[in-house]
Amino acid sequence: MFEFCTDPATLDTLRWFSCYLTNGAHFLFYQSFLVVFALLAVTAPAALAFGFAAAAASRSQILPLSWLGKTYTAMVRGVPDIVFFLFFVLVLDQGIEFLRHSVVCPDWTDPIRQGANFLVCPDARTPQSSAPQWVHETYGFALAVFTYAIVFGAFCGNVLFGAMRAVPRAQLETGEAYGMSRRQVFWRILVPQMWIYALPGLSNIWMILIKATPLLFLLGIEDIVYWARELGGSRTSAYQYPHPDWRFWYFFGLLVFYLAFTRVSEIVLARLTARLSHGQATAAGEDLRKAAA
Repeated sequence: MFEFCTDPATLDTLRWFSCYLTNGAHFLFYQSFLVVFALLAVTAPAALAFGFAAAAASRSQILPLSWLGKTYTAMVRGVPDIVFFLFFVLVLDQGIEFLRHSVVCPDWTDPIRQGANFLVCPDARTPQSSAPQWVHETYGFALAVFTYAIVFGAFCGNVLFGAMRAVPRAQLETGEAYGMSRRQVFWRILVPQMWIYALPGLSNIWMILIKATPLLFLLGIEDIVYWARELGGSRTSAYQYPHPDWRFWYFFGLLVFYLAFTRVSEIVLARLTARLSHGQATAAGEDLRKAAA
């Protein structure tokens, strides 16, 4: 990046580090932080949508719908995250290829399952081997986001279901007494008031989601953990780095990053909780009322 980086042997310590930390591999490391932020930005609302759908289905008076919502919440929450991530992504990927295979290669006669191999026709490969690299990366990221949303959507569903039940029943009955339909009571009374009860649980899920982002490394995505391990080691299968094993310092940097990120999240969530607590019949709302008085 700098002109004096052309001959590293002539550099003092400060200039050597300035050249080392601004090379192409480190810029990929810095860009990988954007992958983490993008994952959180997309996964959080997607998981919340899955959770809201599961909670609404769980309180439905239609029994099959209620069973579906409760089964989804209980089943996904009961499976260890790492098992679900490794298994579900594989099944989802193969399921997509199987559906494409059934459509584009109806005359294929060879078995798809051949021992441990899963073989579909070349046209059904997703994405195609000739596709640009960004297509492969986007496809892998989309699978990861969907998997994260499924897993954390189950936790959100459990929290939102409890929050819906925490809203005083008398308020819902008042809406019904004024002639509101069940749908109007749900959207105008229950949903606006449930968030203050759900926020503590959703805050914990957000923190867990932040801590779960390193699982991207297990899904083959070049995230910050991948690059910290890659750059911190003294060598890889292809390269010899001009330093000893520095993985401790790279992972220490990730520790500082995650601690700072969670601290910022705590501040934002605390302010959001205080804002939503105004006028609410909760402990936090009562504390705000006494403080104002």
